[in-house]
Amino acid sequence: MIKTLYVRVILTFLGIIIFSLVCSFFIGLYVFQKQISYEGQNEMIVVGKEIIHRYDDAKPKDTDEFLNSMVKVSAHPIHLYNHAGEHTFYGLKGSPAVTVPPEAVKQVLQGKLYRSSAEDKDIFIGMPFMLDGEWRAMFLQYSAENENIVNRMVLFVLLLVLLLGSVCILIAARYLVEPIKALTNATKRLAKGDFEVELKVNRIDEIGELTQSYVEMAGELKQLEQMRQDFVSNVSHEIQTPLTSISGFAKALQNHDLIVEEERSEYLDIIIAESERLSRLSDNLLKLASLDSEHHPFNASPFNLDEQIRTIVVTCEPQWSAKGIVIDLELPEAIKIKGDEDQLKQVWMNLLSNSIKFTPEGGNIRISIVSSAGEVSVTIIDNGIGMSPEEFNAVFQRFYKIDKSRNGNNNGNGLGLAIVKKIVSLHQGRIEVDSAIGEGTTIIVRLPVSPSAPSRKSLKPFEDTSAPMDIVRE
Repeated sequence: MIKTLYVRVILTFLGIIIFSLVCSFFIGLYVFQKQISYEGQNEMIVVGKEIIHRYDDAKPKDTDEFLNSMVKVSAHPIHLYNHAGEHTFYGLKGSPAVTVPPEAVKQVLQGKLYRSSAEDKDIFIGMPFMLDGEWRAMFLQYSAENENIVNRMVLFVLLLVLLLGSVCILIAARYLVEPIKALTNATKRLAKGDFEVELKVNRIDEIGELTQSYVEMAGELKQLEQMRQDFVSNVSHEIQTPLTSISGFAKALQNHDLIVEEERSEYLDIIIAESERLSRLSDNLLKLASLDSEHHPFNASPFNLDEQIRTIVVTCEPQWSAKGIVIDLELPEAIKIKGDEDQLKQVWMNLLSNSIKFTPEGGNIRISIVSSAGEVSVTIIDNGIGMSPEEFNAVFQRFYKIDKSRNGNNNGNGLGLAIVKKIVSLHQGRIEVDSAIGEGTTIIVRLPVSPSAPSRKSLKPFEDTSAPMDIVRE
């Protein structure tokens, strides 16, 4: 059983070449048979005329010797017939005599030229020949020796083509198969977890495209593997930190002699805070997993975006009022969009919570909405600690946190903005960030008024908890 592609390619090409050569030989023989026969007859007519001319000039005494010499010179056997039907054959060694039909002999004795037809088995010509004062019928047959030379030449050419073609196929097959072998070896390495695969892409054909696609796939798999490792590491760290605190303070509470009542209450508050932190981490991980799946519910319905943002501001009042932050709202009335109300509520909640977290006491946050044809832009501007341009994309990565040296509050788990980006993407929107360290941050969320989304299982309807807005400036 042939298993390697290299051998299959070679045998396939060789089979094609041999089949093509054989077919070409027989097709060519069939097509040019008549032409070969006609040209051969013309050559024999010229030879016959030359024999007659030489005989007339030389008038040899020994006719048999003369004709034998002519046969050797021309390599065409000669048949002589007289009116009595007597036949004399002058031939070469190993050259069999052809059968000349009586009709042909009769026609030549009448002084006519005869050419063999397709009905005759052999190629020959006949012409009248005056010999010793009597008309004879002289027939020249096609020389088997000449035919053998032609056949040997054709066979040599065919074998030479086959040999050269085979050598070329061996080289070409190796050229074709080597990249596939390299891909196979690279795939085996990739399957074992080795993502440092390097393949030279120096071809512009289909194999070159396949190699390029493979290199890109290996790069993406490497990134996914790195993301997976980072994810596991980050989740382990985020879970381990509060668990360590909970375990340590719980063990301390077990020792009643060393812990006073005031410290006991403080320790319990820490345990409760860390438990809530774990709960938020679990909720965010579940939400991200749900958003990443194709079956996450998406209930698109029209609602007032300005009212939703006012409700979010009221919900977050304890956080921003505790820091003395002023909220400025520039919200036109009745800005309607179509989207998943619950998901977008999460977007504004996360963005506003982030701004409050990184804005110093007595700071300012401004929220505005601009509506244009087919698109609504929500802008949130704060005068917080800001960030460097290198962090613009990083802040939307999972578990990314602002440097602790610039932010003492590190209670977050780094998943809020990742959830925001995912939800905005589901709504066919986009997020733009502009910031500078120490100068605050501007985040712009652009959403289509009516996004196209797949029909999915609906979420429970959002319960509006609107409240008076006299606590903020509009």
